[in-house]
Amino acid sequence: MTPLKQQQKRQKCEVYTRVVGYLSPVHRWNKGKKSEFLDRKTFNVAR
Repeated sequence: MTPLKQQQKRQKCEVYTRVVGYLSPVHRWNKGKKSEFLDRKTFNVAR
């Protein structure tokens, strides 16, 4: 698949994260909070 075709299939998605018990969209955050979000580490918890 060519890079142009790959680009055409993509679409923007909205990212939500849970902070202090409620979900909030990342696009509404200020520059500092977005930077902090990118510094976070994620992990899976085994059940």
